[in-house]
Amino acid sequence: MKENNAIQIFEDKKVRTIWDGDLEKWFISIVDVIEVLTESPNPQVYWRVLKKRLKAEGNETVTNCNGLKMKAPDGKMRITDVADTEQLFRLIQSIPSPKAEPFKLWLAQIASERLDEMQDPELSIDRALEQYLKLGYSENWINQRLKSIEIRKELTDEWKKRGLKEGLQFATLTDIITKAWAGINTKEYKVLKGLKKENLRDNMTNTELILNMLAEASTKDISQAVNPETFEENKKVAKQGGNVAKVALKELEAKTKKKVVTSINARTNLQIKSNQNKNQLEKMLEKISEDNLHKEINFGKSVGNEIL
Repeated sequence: MKENNAIQIFEDKKVRTIWDGDLEKWFISIVDVIEVLTESPNPQVYWRVLKKRLKAEGNETVTNCNGLKMKAPDGKMRITDVADTEQLFRLIQSIPSPKAEPFKLWLAQIASERLDEMQDPELSIDRALEQYLKLGYSENWINQRLKSIEIRKELTDEWKKRGLKEGLQFATLTDIITKAWAGINTKEYKVLKGLKKENLRDNMTNTELILNMLAEASTKDISQAVNPETFEENKKVAKQGGNVAKVALKELEAKTKKKVVTSINARTNLQIKSNQNKNQLEKMLEKISEDNLHKEINFGKSVGNEIL
């Protein structure tokens, strides 16, 4: 089973999904769907009760639901009840919700889009762009983020050619690269930015993204040049690639007198911008109110003069 985890967005709500490349179908977290449809404060309990009732009724859909590992709110991978789109269509009929029909349309669209992307991979980039825009990221940041995805893919493809395995080995090399240029490993970086389950790159500033891209692109180029054969040799290459970005970071910090790696994250930036926009709107409304007040006062004066 070739799995590809992804977070889908429905009306600003996150829905965890897994794409099965062998079966060519999505598996979706049932608890997430229930939370979206019912807005229940405890969707796990809601699903437990519903599942028990449906089983008692002899509902085969519930019996056929699978359990797959998905990232939980605490950041750990936990077994989660999932259903494919066909099973979900049936389950949704048992959940009274005004969002049922819009959600069904959304499900059908998600399934169709994934099959389209398999035929034309460029579409997946367009989908990512659309999702980031919906989440409030700037176009400039999004362009950098999409480029970073491309560079990361080139690096991991290079590691695969060297016989390295996804998981622990990839994570170790990524830590080495990050530590070399940023001075902290990936876990420490996430702690600095106050992240838990969120993606680190999704919370980097433009400058951090660029330096991380430089580090990963340099690692790939050095690997292609020196052809490391062992994991230990790949670790040395990873450090060398990270050091290339470290040189750029040091020079930039010397010029700007500012730290590049900071606690600022995308969520903070979006909140700051939201507050700035809110303040600007409030000031504008205050100005309009003041202008209208002055107009009313002047009008009153003119009417009073005419009466006199």
